[in-house]
Amino acid sequence: MGNRLSKIVTRTGDAGTTGLGDGTRVAKDSLRVETMGQVDELNSTIGLLLTEDMPHQIRQALIGVQHDLFDLGGELCIPGMTMINEAQVDRLEDLVEQFNADLSPLKDFILPGGTRAAAIAHLARTVCRRAERCIVHLASTETVSDFARKYLNRLSDLMFVLGRALNQAGGCGDVLWVQGKNRGSA
Repeated sequence: MGNRLSKIVTRTGDAGTTGLGDGTRVAKDSLRVETMGQVDELNSTIGLLLTEDMPHQIRQALIGVQHDLFDLGGELCIPGMTMINEAQVDRLEDLVEQFNADLSPLKDFILPGGTRAAAIAHLARTVCRRAERCIVHLASTETVSDFARKYLNRLSDLMFVLGRALNQAGGCGDVLWVQGKNRGSA
């Protein structure tokens, strides 16, 4: 792979196409390329989150997620390839349960915010939901593994819980939504 990545400017995409992992060329605005981009943006958002102070267990979980997302990008880059599996989906479910166990039960909706780390986790959750919508759309016309879709669904749940856990770790409670808070205010 070293030689493959040593030349960054190739000019092969100047006409608006890009190469997939299997060698086929597709338009850069194709749904598959859009989906790959959404997953890449999600991974980058998690990378931003990892620049924040956080408990070691959360950091390790997020680093694992980044590796999984790179696998998912590889799966999307090679039509018909499967790289995300049931064990990865199950691991996310276990992480949700583990981090949620120490949080108080939710009785109200919460707003994204609190600590900077929690706000970035919520941003990652929304980027994940967008990537999930994109992969569902792609699956309506092309073959996409069920585990890829399930992975993103579980990951958005994890990012929600991590947002709460990061607020707790930062000494900040959940930011509660207050229905109609500003009605009648001028």
